[in-house]
Amino acid sequence: MIEPRRRRSHAEVAQLAAEYETSGLSRTDFCRQRGLSLSTLARYRRRHAQGIAAPAVHWLEVEASGKATGSAGASGLTVALPGGRRIEVACGFDSRTLAQLLAVLERV
Repeated sequence: MIEPRRRRSHAEVAQLAAEYETSGLSRTDFCRQRGLSLSTLARYRRRHAQGIAAPAVHWLEVEASGKATGSAGASGLTVALPGGRRIEVACGFDSRTLAQLLAVLERV
């Protein structure tokens, strides 16, 4: 019996489109790695492009604590978010992965 495919949420569609844009891969290679058809990726990219407006600029207050906490330690960066959420980036991080994360967070 063939199982029906689950529909991806808007956030998943946006994430896949953003990942492709920052991946540096050809459409064929990206689709092969993610198990997508070329037409599905094209549809996701179209939807994603239609949903993107000029990014809003948000300023955040930043406080340098001078303390090394968490796994990022003194050689990395830690961003503490409301609700106890944290983003930690160690020295030598993968900038492509961080760009993908930021792209997804900007859409949420």
